[in-house]
Amino acid sequence: MSDKPIPYDVIVIGGGVNGAGVARDAAGRGARVLLLEANDLAEGTSSKSTKLIHGGLRYLEHYEFGLVREALKEREILWGIAPHIIRPLRFVLPYRDGLRPRWLLRLGLFLYDHIGGRRKLPATRSIDLRRHAAGRPLQPQYIKGFEYSDGWVDDARLVALNARDAADRGARIRTRTRAEMLRCEDGLWIVDASDDQGHRYRFTGRSIVNAAGPAVLDLLKRADAEPDHQMRLVRGSHIVVRKIFDHDYAYFFQLPDGRIFFAIPYERDFTLIGTTDQDHDGPASEAKASDEEIAYLCEGASLYFRTAVIPVDVVWTYSGVRPLIEDGSGRPEAATRGYRIDIDMDEGAPLLTIYGGKITSYRHVAEEAVDELADHIPALSGKRWTGKAALPGGNFATDGLAGLKAEYRLAYPFLAAATVDRIARAYGTDARRWLGDAADWNALGGEIAHELSVAEVRWMAMHEWARTTDDVLWRRSKLGLHFTPAETGLLADHVERIAAEARQADAEFVGDMVNR
Repeated sequence: MSDKPIPYDVIVIGGGVNGAGVARDAAGRGARVLLLEANDLAEGTSSKSTKLIHGGLRYLEHYEFGLVREALKEREILWGIAPHIIRPLRFVLPYRDGLRPRWLLRLGLFLYDHIGGRRKLPATRSIDLRRHAAGRPLQPQYIKGFEYSDGWVDDARLVALNARDAADRGARIRTRTRAEMLRCEDGLWIVDASDDQGHRYRFTGRSIVNAAGPAVLDLLKRADAEPDHQMRLVRGSHIVVRKIFDHDYAYFFQLPDGRIFFAIPYERDFTLIGTTDQDHDGPASEAKASDEEIAYLCEGASLYFRTAVIPVDVVWTYSGVRPLIEDGSGRPEAATRGYRIDIDMDEGAPLLTIYGGKITSYRHVAEEAVDELADHIPALSGKRWTGKAALPGGNFATDGLAGLKAEYRLAYPFLAAATVDRIARAYGTDARRWLGDAADWNALGGEIAHELSVAEVRWMAMHEWARTTDDVLWRRSKLGLHFTPAETGLLADHVERIAAEARQADAEFVGDMVNR
């Protein structure tokens, strides 16, 4: 093996949505790309969002019109390229006397409908909650409201599919590999890294993209670079309870303290409620919902639903740390959700840093970042392309999911209807690649539990970098809401064996990595 590895054109550090988006875009433009992620893809902020592709209705009252416009434009673009993991969702906003006046809500929703180029999604309408399906679970004092459009996304799968597409276009994806030190020598970046198996590596690249999210400033320190912005880490916590309502609408609720939160249908049998906004101290990996946050969300939901929500009802919680640009806002919910992209040049080798951002804008952020790099990296000669090219499995029309599910029901009658729905929404047309011509569970290696097959776990490991039960149950799927500890132990036996095969295949594939 050579002592001098072949330089990458772009080394992306951070396997969240921004990092995976940059890797995909740059690889598709012809660059040689390496992505390094210290843990699992989307293990941090990008799997702990409120699962929405939206403009951010509440940002209008903070006068972030440009941010909202950009996100609303992206909303339908993303739906178009990933119609399996993104779907339209109608939200119901009940009017609550004494809070924002009705005329203000109507004005905000009018702007929301018109500033972002909405084409396919239905417009806002006023509703009578006494006659609307979404009114039945609410307390009787809520009579008037509004219904408007936004989108739902499987956030962790969005990251995995961007990484998958990047790899399909030639990028190298290395999870559980931490970039420890970065330095510039003779116009190239040198990255010393180590993985969770104790191996050490040295990579060289013509440019670095710092997409480390909450760790963005820490990575700059490792590169001996000064930040252009200060960051504010804000924790957003969510709770999941057994489903409170049986319809397909989501809710946008106002609270007396001026904040808002959502209640959203989740994984068929549950309701997702969130989010909070709390300044966060300490490592992002240690974020968790506090008792106070859980109580706050339960109390907020109980102000609206006929059936009170109490902490004992909570079956799962998760918390994500949002890396927001410090803009001097007093309350954390008022801090900007915008982003900044800055390039520092060290001996002619660019270090591009992405500060802030939100999941809905990730594709545009990645596109802008690669445009910036293209001025310095000749290999990035290709044109913009990510707005029209489908993510893996998404090569069907936005109204074609029902037809795809019908095809799977016919081809695989041994699968339950709920499983067909889950598989189609997770993999789209790519499910054919691991379902094959299976006529029963034995052909898929057997069922582990809850209609999760060995074949599906193998796909997750070999094509989506799943290495642990948490990767499988909480990021590549949400089956963790159903698995018992005993079932998780059974899954662990399969994951350990298959992950070992995947690591071996990965080691053979990336022969230009140099051990130190």
